[in-house]
Amino acid sequence: MREALAGLILATFPFIVSTFAQERPPEPDGYRMEDYRAPVPATLAGVRVLTTAEAEAIWRAKAGAFIDVMPRVPKPQNLPEGTIWRDQPRVNIPGSVWLPDTGYGKLAAATEAYLRRGLVRATAGNNAALVVVYCLADCWMSWNAAKRILTWLFQRGVVSGRDRRLGAGRSGAGRVATGAANARGDRIAALATIRSPAESFVRGQTAAGRSSSAPRRRT
Repeated sequence: MREALAGLILATFPFIVSTFAQERPPEPDGYRMEDYRAPVPATLAGVRVLTTAEAEAIWRAKAGAFIDVMPRVPKPQNLPEGTIWRDQPRVNIPGSVWLPDTGYGKLAAATEAYLRRGLVRATAGNNAALVVVYCLADCWMSWNAAKRILTWLFQRGVVSGRDRRLGAGRSGAGRVATGAANARGDRIAALATIRSPAESFVRGQTAAGRSSSAPRRRT
């Protein structure tokens, strides 16, 4: 499994629109641990910026694997007795692999393993695949997931510290931020943004059952 991740080309893709005009926070040293629906940093160390049109082109050309890390809607605690709760369907970019609850700051071992398996599944074992990770507007889930995956790549020796500093940039509404080069010269994308799920190429609906193997987050 870890070997399958060694040559991965990564991109993340959080939807961002509503608060871009606000001041962006600096990058934290670690992961975001709370208040996940809040303005995200304009950068993730080692990234450069692409346009949304370029991200859409990747999707239309089927040149990347899109991973949705939007968490599940939790079951309300105060439902009347006898109420049947059904997971809400997830509307996302068609062809995406939904890996819910994998963008929290701290992951259980089972959830982290689920994310690793999901990466391999999304890329069909293609170590040179481009992976695009996304969430919602001002959502730290995709930022956390990108940082975690990049950490795995660094641990595998795929990306050097020098490479990570290349192409540092900023992101904006309707833009996609991508990363530096790995040791083989491939492009590693680290962070991406798009204006909203209403973009022209977000027309699909993914049922919750597609991610039935996901470990449930305890509340």
